[in-house]
Amino acid sequence: MRIAIAIVIPLLATVPAVAGQHTATFSVPDMTCPLCPVTVATAIRHLDGIVSVSTDVDAKTATVVFDDGKTNSAAIAAASTNAGYAAALVKEQ
Repeated sequence: MRIAIAIVIPLLATVPAVAGQHTATFSVPDMTCPLCPVTVATAIRHLDGIVSVSTDVDAKTATVVFDDGKTNSAAIAAASTNAGYAAALVKEQ
């Protein structure tokens, strides 16, 4: 039993906390008023697999944590664009 525990514990340390979870940052240059980020975040949150959305009207960005087994960065950008705010992927982790 001790041998099994000695093998499993190091393996657990190498497994990501949530497999398939990604963070993507999008440029959303048309966000110009306090209500714009609410519209963008609401549109993105309607997609399956969204874990969290944070928007910054001053930086004109949206940062999204999502499950890549259920959605992807292209679908997220399309959701924002379809809501009237074109979004372009800046960075994905």
